[in-house]
Amino acid sequence: MRRRANALALAVLAQLAERPMHPYEIARTLKDRRKDESVRLNYGSLYSVITALVRDGFIEPAGTEQDGNRPQRTVYRLTSAGRTELDDWMRALLGAPVKEYPQFMAALSFLPLLEPDDVADLLRTRLVALRVKVRRIEDDLEDLDDDDAADGARGETSELAVAGSRYELAILRAELAYTDVLARRIVDGTLGGIEAWRSAVR
Repeated sequence: MRRRANALALAVLAQLAERPMHPYEIARTLKDRRKDESVRLNYGSLYSVITALVRDGFIEPAGTEQDGNRPQRTVYRLTSAGRTELDDWMRALLGAPVKEYPQFMAALSFLPLLEPDDVADLLRTRLVALRVKVRRIEDDLEDLDDDDAADGARGETSELAVAGSRYELAILRAELAYTDVLARRIVDGTLGGIEAWRSAVR
């Protein structure tokens, strides 16, 4: 099976599954829908991805558009091969866990390189940043709920649209809880192996 690694390519295919678009519209739509929270988006990468998707036969030019005096823009559409690729890719991502390599996990595996007290301080600093991120996502989701209530909607559509944000919030809350416990156990000396750790870095 071909290795699929670029989430931006997935995002482009997903946008073109809705309708043909030019690259700027793809980027604008992703930002408007806050998909750039889960997919790293920059214009240089976007054009490289589009070139690769055309080469692979997953998308194709569908014409051009011109807005006033601006340069012409190529509009792209999804091919049948692209639709198949999108469906297969989504099924693979949703159906099977993939080993990822978060930087924080890497740092945790090398904790004994630093003094325990330094690590505890760094973890407390991280906790502050995590709480800010959690609060921001909670506020954003609350705002969406308020908008739904004001519109008389029941929230089904917006809840589906923010599934990624709710997942991120769950992950951040889990990291927050773990980091808090780890910092506390380093400080109070109940972390297994801490005495050997202190001796090793003296």
